[in-house]
Amino acid sequence: MTDIALPHSVTARAGTNIALVKYWGKRDADLNLPAAGSLSLTLADLGSETTVRFARNSADGDGGDRVFFGGSVADARFTERVRSFIDLVRARAGLRLPATVVTNNTVPTAAGLASSAAGFAAMALAASRAAGLHLSPSELSQLARRGSGSAARSIFGGFAEMEAGLAADGSDAVAHQLLDENAWDIRLCVAITAEGPKAIGSSAAMKLTARTSPYYANWVASVPTDLDEARTALHTHDLGRLGTVAERSAMRMHACAMGADPFILYWNPATLAAIATVKQLRAAAVQAYFTIDAGPHVKVLCATADAERTQAALASTPGVMRVLLLAPGPGAHIIKEEPSRNP
Repeated sequence: MTDIALPHSVTARAGTNIALVKYWGKRDADLNLPAAGSLSLTLADLGSETTVRFARNSADGDGGDRVFFGGSVADARFTERVRSFIDLVRARAGLRLPATVVTNNTVPTAAGLASSAAGFAAMALAASRAAGLHLSPSELSQLARRGSGSAARSIFGGFAEMEAGLAADGSDAVAHQLLDENAWDIRLCVAITAEGPKAIGSSAAMKLTARTSPYYANWVASVPTDLDEARTALHTHDLGRLGTVAERSAMRMHACAMGADPFILYWNPATLAAIATVKQLRAAAVQAYFTIDAGPHVKVLCATADAERTQAALASTPGVMRVLLLAPGPGAHIIKEEPSRNP
């Protein structure tokens, strides 16, 4: 039950995370339970900020939830997704009050840059705290996962690993931190190769891949070895080893998706050109390694000392529109908490 006076407004921020060992496929779609584990890097300055307030009376609207995104009333699909998530918080807190939810992203939505991961991580923290709950990081990770599978990792800063878990209820399908954001002087360049949303969303693409790709079972079976390699690389700060795993995981994920029927192809000519640029950088003795999520953009992991050179090389690549240079960032955190002015 709640332990604060409502209504109570809480704003939380969470960074997007980029999977280095990929998450692709679910063992339970309703609970967002992954078919295999994953490992990611949470980023600074690219993510989501969400404010949640549970209302007390009709002055707050017509009695239903109000959802805003990017300064406007959210569309029906996003509104329903948020309401379903807020229902989980209400049930846990013993609340029956409607909520006002305001989300703003500093990352393009539905473009393969993990906007939903940041969004639902921030929402999990803001909504639970606004409802008077004080959840542990593991509990927040489990809650965030219900909104977006990748959001479980954005609860944590730096490098985080998501457990696939075995329990049917998903109680052990949570993330935990491996290295915090200050543990390794490393950077990620994000080469933007297109504008607008991707052709097929991740959830639909995962479902199609699992159902039709002849490579899916082998993909799932390959993940534990990649996770072992990545953990060792993190503990020894071995960029070459981590980068090799990241490239292998990305290529296998996309190969699996390309094997779906109909095939799923997120890449464009600039995606391929950026991959070639990374290979040219390595030939010039720059430790740079790519990964690609469910979208056309190319993310390149490199040492901080090589970051500007890597960014410049990607920026000069044909078809690349711009390049973001990002550092590891903190996990989900509250930036404002205050009583409502209109109780």
